[in-house]
Amino acid sequence: MEFLAIVLFILIFVLILRGYPVAFTLGGISVAFAFGVSIFAPEVFTMSTFYLLPPRIMGVVNNYVLMAVPLFIFMGIMLEKSGLAQSLLETMAMLFGRIRGGLAISVVLVGALLAASTGIVGATVVTMGLISLPTMLKRGYKTELATGVIASSGTLGQIIPPSIVLVLLADTINSSSRGAASVDVGALFSAAIVPGMILVGLYIVYILIKSYIHKEDAPSIPAEEIAAFRGTDFTSKILKVLFLPVLLIVLVLGSIFTGIASPTEASAIGALGATVLTLIQKKFSIKILKEVARETTRLTSMVFFILLGATTFTLVFRALGGDRYLQELILSSQLTPLMFLLLVMLVIFIAGFFIDFIEIVFIIVPVVTPIFNTYHMDMLWVGILMALNLQTSFLTPPFGFALFYLKGVAPENVQTSQIYRGIIPFIMIQLVIVSLVLFFPEIIFISK
Repeated sequence: MEFLAIVLFILIFVLILRGYPVAFTLGGISVAFAFGVSIFAPEVFTMSTFYLLPPRIMGVVNNYVLMAVPLFIFMGIMLEKSGLAQSLLETMAMLFGRIRGGLAISVVLVGALLAASTGIVGATVVTMGLISLPTMLKRGYKTELATGVIASSGTLGQIIPPSIVLVLLADTINSSSRGAASVDVGALFSAAIVPGMILVGLYIVYILIKSYIHKEDAPSIPAEEIAAFRGTDFTSKILKVLFLPVLLIVLVLGSIFTGIASPTEASAIGALGATVLTLIQKKFSIKILKEVARETTRLTSMVFFILLGATTFTLVFRALGGDRYLQELILSSQLTPLMFLLLVMLVIFIAGFFIDFIEIVFIIVPVVTPIFNTYHMDMLWVGILMALNLQTSFLTPPFGFALFYLKGVAPENVQTSQIYRGIIPFIMIQLVIVSLVLFFPEIIFISK
């Protein structure tokens, strides 16, 4: 009767794809399904099993690591409301303006900095699309190159710490490991740095090569415009716009990597630092604070409602023997560890077309983690591969979320086909990084 657990999994997945609310689908369908099984097959599942649910829910609510989620969200939204992204882009563009493709390089670097300060893909893509796309098109950049740079840079928040994806991945892997080796959030952050930096570097190399071969696609900024910008209190702009945000990111990540603070404590430093930066930018107001608090509450509530629904699903799935059934099925099929890993990567990649990373983390990861542990695979390595895979999925036409976000804020003359064509080279770069981490796992341990 363990196959009933697989039926439950498929039923929930189909309903989510049809657009039903994820949190209530996860929890509601799991309870309804379990109730039906308890009536028609009480030997398989009894409602008394739900006595285990309240302690699990309280375990989620009291989870110290998950307290970092609302604080990192607050930090990112506060920096977004401060106008930092626009100021960063203007300053970086003037720093690299004499180079062909300098504005595109600035977008990549600003995207990386926003990724390291927000970790929220949708917010970063929309912000960069609103600020940089009109500017790039006005300066003569080819539409395909401009949209490709913005969409790919906006998804860097999936892999560059402090990433919400990595926080949720670490917690879900740990809660699903059943006593196996745990994955520390700080270790996952550390392991993500080198792949993230290589990715940024390859983006910049591609832009430089593209700009050299097709000079008309990425013109440089006129020298007189750069001179005019640098002549008006340039040192002060660099200090306020570039140095202070980088200092904040270094303080947040440095305190984690050196062991001075836990990720949760570091997130509090980030939230406070973002507020101070907004004050320095003279953008702070009660209205801004209310907007940031409201958006933080909304996003945090969404994450935790989905997490509570996923906790209910996991309880029912395991009580029905789904994890044992799936484990026996995989092992009896004689899949090698690498074949199983590639199968999971394919499922996550396709799922990323249709549902957000939060749902994927809470639905798929708890199901496959015990099997990875049975194969004695390093979950730190697997976690980084999952994050990179999700990032690639978010960029891949025709369903990539980042492409939809960008199209939603792009000028009317920017066609969807242009966005699709522009992102292809960056997907190729993503696949190179995924392959490097897959076949050379030591890459993620360089920074440890």
